[in-house]
Amino acid sequence: MVEIGESKKSYDLEVRTSKFGGEVILFCQKIPQDTITRPLISQLIRSATSVGANYMEANAASSQKDFKNKIHICKKEAQESKYWLHMISIACPECAKDARLLWKETQELTLIFGKIISTLRG
Repeated sequence: MVEIGESKKSYDLEVRTSKFGGEVILFCQKIPQDTITRPLISQLIRSATSVGANYMEANAASSQKDFKNKIHICKKEAQESKYWLHMISIACPECAKDARLLWKETQELTLIFGKIISTLRG
């Protein structure tokens, strides 16, 4: 829910990161599980859902330093998600097309967080 005075831009990124985490969960539910894919799925869900969780924490940061730190974590988790999506596409070639779409969204999020970081640096 949008608070009074909250910027639409901030809200859009909150929704986008939350939607991304949800889409990853749904994607992972479709992956056939075996000894190889099970840990990959677990790692991907952790990193992908962490992007949105850390962004929410960034918006509640107590200082600019805290905000910057949380945004750095968002970027790192998004980059890690790209890695796990790539590994899943290798382990499950039939999942590669959907993994690629999620990878593209993760790349865009990585670029957005990178831009926020560079803007904070001045």
